[in-house]
Formats: sequence, structure tokens, C-alpha cells
Amino acid sequence: MLLLSSFLAPFFSKLIPIAFFTFLVILVSTTPYASAHSLLNSAESTIGNNRIQIATDPEIPTTNQTAKILMHVTDLDLKDVKSFKVGIRIFFDGKQVDGIPPQTIEGGYWEFDYAFKRSGNHIFRVDLYDPDGRIITHTFNMSTQNPFGYIFFYVIMSGAVGLAVLVSYIYLPKKLKLSKPKAE
Repeated sequence: MLLLSSFLAPFFSKLIPIAFFTFLVILVSTTPYASAHSLLNSAESTIGNNRIQIATDPEIPTTNQTAKILMHVTDLDLKDVKSFKVGIRIFFDGKQVDGIPPQTIEGGYWEFDYAFKRSGNHIFRVDLYDPDGRIITHTFNMSTQNPFGYIFFYVIMSGAVGLAVLVSYIYLPKKLKLSKPKAE
């Protein structure tokens, strides 16, 4: 038994860092995403007496899938407005591709679902109607990606794990052969 444990000790001492690294890779890749940074597809604009914040959920929407557009309207003191009238025009490559007719929203928050048809940068022109009837237009950029955006991340991770397995397969048998006790 002692001979077996002295034979396996070098093997397991080399295997522990590899197992730990593999565990860390799996742990990091399965950890839910949480952040304290502002969303990538978020922006704010202050014109006149109002400040508008806009964001998308998910941060970078995928084409032809529904995303939430989140909008928050406050006054200059950052207090929610009681209601606001808003319309949105959506542009892609300089041409209007969609629009939302003006409507009155109660409260300072508005969420709506939207499906981007093309991958790339979309321009949202948010028309905010003030109580005097003037239209104040805020302009925001919203980016999208194609559905294959995440596949490349997984391909790279799979390649890294495959390389680690291949190097271990080549390197560990040589190390084990060198560390075998010589028979007398």
C-alpha cells in the first residue's frame, strides 16, 4: 500500500493544479452574470426640463428576438415625472425602419417589447412632448448582434479545455515515467 501511495503521489500532485484550474473554468462559465456597471446599451440625455434614460434588456439584444426597452423620465432634480407624452422613431442606416406613435405614459417609467430586425446600430429618436406642445427630440444609439455572437465564446472555451486535455495527455505520462521508482 505504501509503495502504491508513493507511486501515485507525484501524479496527484501534478493533477491537483489541473483539476483546480478546470474547476475554476467551469465555475466562472456557470456563474450568473451580475454587474454594477451601467448597461452597455444605455444612455441618458438632458434637454429642456427633462432627463431621459434609456436601456435595453438584455444589454445587447439579438436580432429577431424580443428585447425590453426601458425608459425613465425625470425632471432636472431627478424626480420622476407624473406623466409624459412620448413617441419614438427608429432608424437604421439613415432610414426610418419603425416607429411608435405618441402616447401618454403615467409615471416616470416605461417598458415595452421590441424586436430588432437587423444586426448593427439603430438610432432611436425619442420625441418628448412638453406641456406647451413643443417636441424635444433625444437621440440614442442602440446596438444589436446576430444570434451567433455567443457561439464564438463557447468555441474558444472549448478549444482551451481541449488544449489543456491534450497537453495533459502528452505531458503527464512522461512525468509519471520519470518519477517511477527504479526496480532493483
